[in-house]
Amino acid sequence: MSEFKDIETGIENGIGTVSIARGDANNTVRPQTLREICEALDMLMADEAVKTIVLRGDGRHFSAGADFGFLEELTSTPAAQIKSTIYTHFQGAAKRLYHCPKPTVALVQGAAVTVGCELTLACDFRIAAEDAMFQESWINLGIMPPLGGTFLLPRIVGLARAKEMCLRARRVKAAEALDIGLVSEVVANDALDERGRELATELAAMAPLGYAAIKEALHRGLETGMEAEWTANVANQAILIDSQDFGEGLDAVKARRKPEFKGR
Repeated sequence: MSEFKDIETGIENGIGTVSIARGDANNTVRPQTLREICEALDMLMADEAVKTIVLRGDGRHFSAGADFGFLEELTSTPAAQIKSTIYTHFQGAAKRLYHCPKPTVALVQGAAVTVGCELTLACDFRIAAEDAMFQESWINLGIMPPLGGTFLLPRIVGLARAKEMCLRARRVKAAEALDIGLVSEVVANDALDERGRELATELAAMAPLGYAAIKEALHRGLETGMEAEWTANVANQAILIDSQDFGEGLDAVKARRKPEFKGR
């Protein structure tokens, strides 16, 4: 893999990991960080050996948000350049996670603020450590969440709670995050990585074509009507039934064994 400065990557047992590695700066992110995340995600998505992708942060925090040096630079940056930076790197990382056909899991300890929070929202699953805290505090800077939070949060936690988070910069700690559905589970801090590997391993065994089709359909359903979903899903189901994975899944169910899906 490429040499990175702000992140670390690895592949083990079909699980690809992207770790924000700026622990000495509370894993705050800058354009370089997001550019490297984009590159890493592209490589992991293209690698057939990778079945699941885990996003995590080294040190005390998942990510305390944007680097203040970068934010200060923005005050003297032309609007067109700001749009290009956000779209290319920051929004690019969120888009890759959201559209990734492979399972994505965010492991969150400590703070997941602004950019950090939005990257977790783009993942399929979020596991929080007991000390985790989510915050969309863009309003405190007089700006807005640009990476998908205004779309995803109301659909995950409901409009009223999304307004609390986005319009009041309200912090949501781990226990509450679990209660409102922002995360799927909360574990002890020292169990976070192990639980992440367990879930990633479970997801890696899923039928890749079926997983990608269902994920795409769920996302499309957020924006389309029922008639469009029926039409699209019948066509996609026909393709899946014609796959080798369907035959393997059927054989495995009849034989009462675990299937071995190949993504074909």
